[in-house]
Amino acid sequence: MIPKEWIEIVKDGLRYSYAPYSNIKVSALAITPEGKVYRGVNVENASLGLTICAERVAIFNAVSNGERKIKTVVLTSNLDKPIYPCGACLQVMSEFGVEEVIIIHNDQVIKHSLKELFPRPFSDWKNDKSSHLNR
Repeated sequence: MIPKEWIEIVKDGLRYSYAPYSNIKVSALAITPEGKVYRGVNVENASLGLTICAERVAIFNAVSNGERKIKTVVLTSNLDKPIYPCGACLQVMSEFGVEEVIIIHNDQVIKHSLKELFPRPFSDWKNDKSSHLNR
């Protein structure tokens, strides 16, 4: 079970999504080990390669506020099926030590470990400093 507050905050974030091209609205939370909550939404751009996913916005929001460890990512969308993180988001989650990914779809709560979704992340094999290597 996850805190009801997380579900409310992530669902409320959908209204802030900027998705004029796809109309796919996504909201995400980055939760620290101490329970601090940082929200992000997807932001599209006419030059689609400049679009950024909600998960990375949430994590970058946390990092911009001094966080270096994210324990959980929670996400939801306006789609009629559960939405899953893309490979780029999974790689960023790996970098910041995410352990659990929670997908909210209607009243469903779907939990996955990051290792389950992304078993072989890229690592800085020369320096061996990527946080996912220390999990």
